[in-house]
Parts: sequence; structure tokens; C-alpha cells
Amino acid sequence: FFFFKQKTAYEIYQCDWSSDVCSSDLLRAERVDLDFDANEGTAHGAVLRFLGTPILAAPVLSFPLTDARKSGWLPPTFNYDTRSGFEVAVPYYWNIAPNRDATITPYVYTRRGLGALGEFRYLEPSDKGELRLDLLPGDRVADRSRGLAQWVHSGSLGNGDTRYEVSALRVSDNDWWKDFPDDSRSLTPRLLATRTGVERSWWLGGGEGLLYARTVNWQVLQGSDQLVTPPYERAPQIGARWTGAPGGLALGFETEVNRFELPANDPASGRPTGARWHLLGSAAWPIREPGWWVVPKVAFNAASYRMDAPLADGRTSVSRFIPTVSVDAGLEFERRFQAFDRTLRQTLEPRVMYVNTPFHRQSDLPNFDAAGRDFNIYAIYAENAFTGVDRVSDAHQVTAGVTSRLIEDGSGAEALRVGVVQRFLLRDQFVTARTDGTPDGDPLTQRFSDVLLFGSTSVVPSWNFDTALQYNPDVNSAVRTNVGVRYSPGPYRTVSTNYSFTRGQSEQLAIGWQWPIYRREAASGSGECSGTLYGVGRWNYSLKDSRMTDSIMGLEYDAGCWIGRLVAKRVSTGTREATTKFDLQIEFVGLSRLGTNPLRALKENVPGYRLLREDRRSLTSPEE
Repeated sequence: FFFFKQKTAYEIYQCDWSSDVCSSDLLRAERVDLDFDANEGTAHGAVLRFLGTPILAAPVLSFPLTDARKSGWLPPTFNYDTRSGFEVAVPYYWNIAPNRDATITPYVYTRRGLGALGEFRYLEPSDKGELRLDLLPGDRVADRSRGLAQWVHSGSLGNGDTRYEVSALRVSDNDWWKDFPDDSRSLTPRLLATRTGVERSWWLGGGEGLLYARTVNWQVLQGSDQLVTPPYERAPQIGARWTGAPGGLALGFETEVNRFELPANDPASGRPTGARWHLLGSAAWPIREPGWWVVPKVAFNAASYRMDAPLADGRTSVSRFIPTVSVDAGLEFERRFQAFDRTLRQTLEPRVMYVNTPFHRQSDLPNFDAAGRDFNIYAIYAENAFTGVDRVSDAHQVTAGVTSRLIEDGSGAEALRVGVVQRFLLRDQFVTARTDGTPDGDPLTQRFSDVLLFGSTSVVPSWNFDTALQYNPDVNSAVRTNVGVRYSPGPYRTVSTNYSFTRGQSEQLAIGWQWPIYRREAASGSGECSGTLYGVGRWNYSLKDSRMTDSIMGLEYDAGCWIGRLVAKRVSTGTREATTKFDLQIEFVGLSRLGTNPLRALKENVPGYRLLREDRRSLTSPEE
């Protein structure tokens, strides 16, 4: 920006030096005062214009002359959603100190009424955190006061060996996640966690260890259409772990004491509660030589339970110890060759793993944290078919597979990966998971497991392919399929599609894109900015239910001098409910943004999405 004095006013020019274009169609003021000592500029009688139309006026408008922070009112934000109506918010930024600041945002919903959002951030030598409060004292739609509170804090003591953290999130009612889907700040909007913890690193016998104490509590947001069964609360969780390799022997140990409680608002209130102590240990002897490797290993899983109520057999305390023996081995072959105008290395990597775990009846024991593993390349080579501690699958099995890769010789980047793997049972398996992943399923008598085939490649320039197939030889058909394709020929040009299918459960199609669809060329010498219009979004469709699920679609216009975004987001809040929200933002490049920021949603949902303000000079026309 630079200032140019006219007869009656100052014009603040905005310049795009990459195209030698300057525009005065931005900000006019009657007088401009520049205080370089205070790092502040003040425009009197300021009027902000957009496309020649005044959109914001202020008797006095101040701005920093550098990138330093400054207290003051920020540009307003506004959006619309189908549950709350139009929202207008005007944030005030308070630069309290170099290491502390706050943002206070009064807002109004046309349907719900007035509210306020406050955010306070702090950064101390050994501590940092953020406190956030959202208050809606008189929601006219819900006919009650509502709010959200969130606190995130972390710190350390001494030289950093002792660390502690707090993460808490709570809302006023069960419908908050539906009415304000972008305001939950949680990956699981219906399960809000409060976590506290302290841990300390320690070293012993050449290995590294960790001592820790934690608590986990849940706020469960239930709904009338679908109930949520939350995980257990841990109050407390106290443990220690250690890993080391004395003399080449890889050792690992973990022990914990947990107290498992049921969260409030839990629909399955009849679940057992109690305490568990467990001890996990393993010892492996990795032998690795050029072209081959083998890792023999012994491990054990020991647990002791003390229950609040008697189990089915009348006992209130029970213990078990389950050992496991495994041998994991593989070969590595490779060769160099020329293809696609590149020098590549092709590998051939066969792998075999043997696991033997004796059967131990566990269906009468409590299950606090165990769940069946997904069927993928990592799970099929796992020694235990369950995550967590409370279930250990019996096994007498061999898993065999082969992987081949193409690696660029210069950069080491992987250009292609294909593989196939299958498991063979040497005896029936009795500790299994149900189809929904919960433990205690029917015995597994199928000798040959499903075949897993997978592949990914970027050999063809600008194209990426990724696929995985779970094939059942008994029924001679695929039971699960995932296929993804992405085409990215250049900056701000990407189209992707993903198809996923699980027999009897789901079938989904997703299409994502960011692509230029129109370019406006400015006349030579006109002083105007040229511009490019982009389409952007991700469309998710359930083929099984014949309906669109969570999706985001929008338009972005990069005029060089400014960037405009109009984005619509659809968030499913039930089997037959959804909230649609519209975000409109105008970004005056180098000055400020007006409206609600949709960039986070675009980056999280659109594969390959790039911000338009990054490397704008590399884009000249939609046809390139």
C-alpha cells in the first residue's frame, strides 16, 4: 500500500507488484496521520469501498504500520445457517501484553438473540494456554440460556522432564452440537472430553521411560434419534512404561492402574465398573542383514480386576496371564532400471509372520477398552486381533504377503506400491470380535482369511491412485473396497474422487475439487485488477441411503487486489437432519478480511486444497 494526497482527501492505493497494477478502489480518508514511533496510522473520515460501493465507514480508523499487534476493533464477520438465521459479529482485539492477548466478540443471531464470545491466550516461560467462553444468555429458539467453556493449558517444570496439561470442553445442553456445529472444537462433537495429566521422563539401563498420571471424563450429548454409548471414564489412570535395547535385545514394559467409571448420561448404565491393573511386556531379538531380516519375539499380557459388582460367576476379583510367541521375517530384493524418463529402483519384499497365543477364556471377564482391529495392512500383521488390554485373541496362524515398490533413485520418493497379503489359521480361533468390532464373537473356523490387495502410485505425472480391496474367497466376491484417484496438474487445480464400499454396511462416493472456471482479463492501462473464479468443494453421497451427507461447496474469486469466497457447508446432525451454513468472506490482500473465514473447513475437507494467496504469480490462466 502507499498513500497519495488528492485536493480533498487521501487515497490509499493497493498494488499488485507482480502485475504492475495499482487500485485506489479500496480506502479513502479525509486525513491520514502516521506515527512511526507508536507504529500507528490513523485515517480520519475513512470509507472502505468494494467495487466502487462503500461497505464500511468509520470516523476514525487506525491500523499498524508493521506486522506488530495492535488493540482495536477488527472487521465484522457475518454468516447464515438454517438453524440460527443471520449472524453478525464484531470482534475487539485487546493486545494486553507481548505474551497475552484477548478477543471479545459481541454477536447477534436474528433468530436466537444477543451473545458474546471471549478468547484469552497467554504464553509464559514454561506455560501456555487458551481460555474460551461463549455465552448466549437468552436463546429465543431454545427458550433458555446457553453457553460453552473451553480451557487448554500445557506446561513443564525444571528442565522440561516433567510436563503437565489440561484440556477441558463443556457445553450447556445436548443440542449445542446441532445448533452450532462449527463451535464444538472437537473431533467427536457428541463426546466432549476433559483430560488432565502429568508425566515425567526417566532413563534407566540405557532405555527411556515415562511415568504418568491422567484422568479422562466425558460429557455425552445424547439425542432423541440416536443414542451414543461413550467410552469409560478413567479416574485416575496411573502408569509407567520403559523401552530399551541392552545388548541388541529390544525390551518393552508397560504397567497401569485404572479406575473405570460410567459417564453421566450413559444409556448403557448396566455396564460393569471397577479397577484394573495390567502389565504388558515384550522381548525381541531383531536380526537384520542386507537383503533379509528376522525378529523372534515373546510377549505377555497380564491383568487383574477388582469389580464393584459381582461378575456372572459371582467373583468380584479375577486375574489372567496370556503369553504370545511370534516370529516375523522378510526378504528384500531390488533392481535399478529406466522408465518414464526416470531412474527407478524396484523392490520385491516377501514377508511371513508366525504367531502362537494359547486360548484363554475371556468372555466372562469385563471389557473396558478392547475393540476389534480394522482389516488393513497393519492389523493383519498384528499379534493381537484387538486393540486395548482386556481381550487377547488366541492364535496359531501364519500371515504371508509380498510388497513391491518403485522408488525414484535420486529423491527416494515412492512412485508405486502394490501388495497382497493373507492369513492362514492352523487351528480354530475362539476369541474373536463381532462384525461391529465388539469382543466375544463367534469362533472363527475359516482356515484362509480374506485376501487384502492394496496399491498406490504417482508414476503418471499429475495423477495419484490409491486402492485397497478385501476379497473373500469363500463367497468369491469383495467385501470391502476403497478406490481413490486425484488429478493435480498445477497450483489451485486438483480434482479427486473416492469410492468406499463395505458389504452390508455402507457405500460412499466423495468428489473433491479446486479448479479455475473463469478468468477476467483487465484492459491494458485501465488500472484494474484481473481475476480468476474458482470452484471448490467436496461432495459426499451415500449410495446406500441415496442421500447427500456432510459436504462443502463454494466459489473463490482471486482479483489480485482482493479475494472473495462464498462457501456452503452441510453438516449432518441426525439420520434425517442436517444444518446448512453459508460463509461469505472478502479478503483485501495485505489489509484485512471481512466476513466469516471458511479456510479451515476447505483445508480439512478438500484434498490438495491450496490457499489462493500462496504463490499467486504462478497462475496466469485457466487453460494452463
